[in-house]
Amino acid sequence: MKARILGTGSYAPVHVMSNDDIAKLVDTNDDWIEEHTGIRQRYLSSEGTVSMATQAAKKALDDSGIALDEIDMILVATVTPDYSCPNTACQIQAELGMKEVPCIDLSAACTGFVFAMNTANAYITSGMYKTILVVGAETLSKIVDWADRATCILFGDGAGAIVMQASEQGIIATDMGSDGSKGMVLYAGALPLINPIVERTDRTEKLSMDGSEVFKFAVRRIPETIKATLEKVDKTEAEVDYFILHQANRRIIEAAARRLDLPIEKFPMNIDKCGNLAAASVPILLDELNRQGRIKRGQLLMISAFGAGLGWGSALLEW
Repeated sequence: MKARILGTGSYAPVHVMSNDDIAKLVDTNDDWIEEHTGIRQRYLSSEGTVSMATQAAKKALDDSGIALDEIDMILVATVTPDYSCPNTACQIQAELGMKEVPCIDLSAACTGFVFAMNTANAYITSGMYKTILVVGAETLSKIVDWADRATCILFGDGAGAIVMQASEQGIIATDMGSDGSKGMVLYAGALPLINPIVERTDRTEKLSMDGSEVFKFAVRRIPETIKATLEKVDKTEAEVDYFILHQANRRIIEAAARRLDLPIEKFPMNIDKCGNLAAASVPILLDELNRQGRIKRGQLLMISAFGAGLGWGSALLEW
């Protein structure tokens, strides 16, 4: 028994922020941003993570043909929830008017959706649950330092979702890992530690990144996790139809394609329109490809992501 993706959905906020808009905030310009990242614009939310996630979930449910009462669990990947508690998954459940099923949030930043999808796969293949709604949603604009030129050019807001169900086809192999010793090369603080015995803290909620270290990590780790996944089922890179990677930076994706000795055409991208969306990145791209009819039944897809943690994860699946 495998876990198959039955439907996809995504949601982008109404407000578009162009590179020219960014240039009004920090010393940069459209040409520099596009050349160094591949990004031309990003979306900013005025509504929050739950609202975007719910809209994406509704579209995924419609695409799958699955009724609400068939969903056995909700898994949500996010590092930007609207509340510390209740979690985002519970709030989506309430917004959808669903029955009382387990609702769990996973926090793994840009790798979060792949971790959540692989977790759903484990629940389904074990026989514990049959049908699971998996969502990746982020409001990264609220943790971005809009005065930091190195990071404010990169990130946006949005949500994507899939419906997974037990099937004879679907996820074939997975690979996941983390290296917490390098975690602080990409971080965002939480609520500051202030209590009766601590008056203040120097931590900040704003996102901070050592871009050079993240780049080196990503271009090394992406080929490694892809190869590790393929080796588990004696598949080769040439047999994969599309490599659907986390959309962090066009240069990272191009470097990964070169290291794998594969044509860039096998690596679809939408980073120019969306920017880096962390846990929402992969499901939004997957939904775009699905609705454009670019992925066909029976094709092999490699889904792979990397990010803060530092973490990485992949899944090979038959569409």
